[in-house]
Amino acid sequence: MLHTVNKSPFQNTSLESCVRFSRPGDVILLIEDGVLAAQAGSAKTPLLEEALQKCQVLALSADLKARALTDLVPGVQITDYNGFVDLVEQNTTHSWL
Repeated sequence: MLHTVNKSPFQNTSLESCVRFSRPGDVILLIEDGVLAAQAGSAKTPLLEEALQKCQVLALSADLKARALTDLVPGVQITDYNGFVDLVEQNTTHSWL
């Protein structure tokens, strides 16, 4: 399953819920303000490290660039819009709002 998170983890609990309900082998894609969770050294780093223990975690490159984020939690992968489309085509998607 592909989980998309588009809300800031500092203003919303959708990332916490996503991590709690995700299963081994799932993919978590951070988009829009959700990419703020990928910033290394933030208060959400432990949560992302927990997610990485069981899931692949990706962040959308355009949204990282728009927010000037470059120092990411180790293990977070970067994907572009083509990769996003591939993930949607290959997985059932759940959007965490």
